[in-house]
Amino acid sequence: MKLFEKIPWLRKPHPVIQRNRELFAEFSQARPLGEYTFVVCDTELTGLNRRRDEIISIGAVRIVNLQIELSQTFHEYIRPENIDPNEATLVHRITPQQLVAAPPMEEVLPRFVEFLGDALLVGHFVGIDMHFLNKACRRTLGGTLSNPSVDTMRLARGYKEACCRDFYGRCDTSTSYNLDDLSREFNLPRFKPHDALEDALQTAYLFLFLVKKLKDGGIRTLKDLYRSGRTLGLVS
Repeated sequence: MKLFEKIPWLRKPHPVIQRNRELFAEFSQARPLGEYTFVVCDTELTGLNRRRDEIISIGAVRIVNLQIELSQTFHEYIRPENIDPNEATLVHRITPQQLVAAPPMEEVLPRFVEFLGDALLVGHFVGIDMHFLNKACRRTLGGTLSNPSVDTMRLARGYKEACCRDFYGRCDTSTSYNLDDLSREFNLPRFKPHDALEDALQTAYLFLFLVKKLKDGGIRTLKDLYRSGRTLGLVS
């Protein structure tokens, strides 16, 4: 094997990564939020060690015109390099036998990047998902994702802090920003936790709830959202 094939940053990027870059070459933040497509994503992992652990499942759902498109979902189990039983697979209710039968990352990831297309990527604590997705992209596709991302955990924090300032003057900093707790607090439809697609659907409902509240507060465009993020930490 040649040296450039062994080292991701010396290898020519996969065509899906090249196309992904082209889609965002002239990206504009000035359009109303409803004109963007969003893909809400969740990954299930073997653990949270950023160097050692791997993605074992990706789930995602598309949002168009600020509506969830249930006919446009993505859900795949992925065979990791290490398929020994561990606590993470038990939490996610994914058995080692299921992972043995699953396709490897090299087969799944190009399909997921194609599914993303020109959408903004949304996740709850999305930095974790982006880290592991980009680590896999660098290793298997020779590049990273260009899709901007939005973090619903930060959106929720900014929204609740704004409510505190408007009505109470101070916030309870002990409040939980766990996805399930926020969904219960805001009376959203509930889905089964620790499943990539179900968590993506749960996050999608939270995202749309928060976007509606932010629009009521005068945030209309993606640029408005990013400007707010500079002070409230809404986006990443």
